[in-house]
Amino acid sequence: MPDADILIAARGLTKRFGDFTAVDGIDFELRRGEAFGFLGPNGAGKSSTMRMIGCVSPPSGGELSILGLNPVLDGPAIRARLGVCPQDDTLDVELTVRENLLIYGRYFGLPRRVIAERTARLLDFVQLTERADDQVDPLSGGMKRRLTIARSLINEPEILILDEPTTGLDPQARHVVWDRLFRLKQQGVTLILTTHYMDEAEQLCDRLVVMDRGKIAAEGSPRQLIEAYSTPEVLELRFHVSDHEQAAEKVANAPSERMEVLADRILLYVIDGDAALAAVRALGLEPLTSLVRRSTLEDVFLRLTGRRLEDG
Repeated sequence: MPDADILIAARGLTKRFGDFTAVDGIDFELRRGEAFGFLGPNGAGKSSTMRMIGCVSPPSGGELSILGLNPVLDGPAIRARLGVCPQDDTLDVELTVRENLLIYGRYFGLPRRVIAERTARLLDFVQLTERADDQVDPLSGGMKRRLTIARSLINEPEILILDEPTTGLDPQARHVVWDRLFRLKQQGVTLILTTHYMDEAEQLCDRLVVMDRGKIAAEGSPRQLIEAYSTPEVLELRFHVSDHEQAAEKVANAPSERMEVLADRILLYVIDGDAALAAVRALGLEPLTSLVRRSTLEDVFLRLTGRRLEDG
């Protein structure tokens, strides 16, 4: 008997565009009430996966079950139970904030009275009540993003799909969006999101997969992934550009579990960053700057793929 708590199940899920394989035989499950993330650089296959889950792009191979239904055969029935917040805001800028929700609600065949009641509640939730009768065009990027999230909730979806929810927003606007998404999860909405921001994944996701070149490189909670693929602390060292390569050769003699030499700095993966810095200085090296920090998902990604997220 199928597990009622598994809302999405993928086995060998594949998406091809001609000779190019965007998603290469991935397996994952989304459980009710969790926030599940796909972390990876642009071109990793995250958005192609989301389009298959959103029933707007059929799989090229493998199996995909959403809410116990087949997305190829039951697309409309599944879409009625999903909320989709696309990467780009697709709001009608000619209309007011309120009208965007009212019209979107009609797509789902909801009665006007229900749409009006939900619109009022959702605008309050995304803190746009005072802008309800304003046109969308002059709104800030953060307000448009919150309106797009409100619109995606008009049908009270069981799963909310968020493709790069905070790309292009300033840090303050990102934190407001994170707060709203966290509250949604507390209310029992199941979230599935893609992001190339490691801090976003750490903030929002109970569980995530790291994608690279169409495949899943690792899966787990943010904490599990950091413990499995990195060290408790990282020592970041910067030297003068002219000394960088020579310093890297010497730093290699300092005790560490792993060393990464980036274009602008050297990373030492260690248990104790302060002790590692003392060991570097004992080699006769004095960095321009040094920073001891805890490991992040960025370090996990670098370990798994040899690239930083922003390198794409």
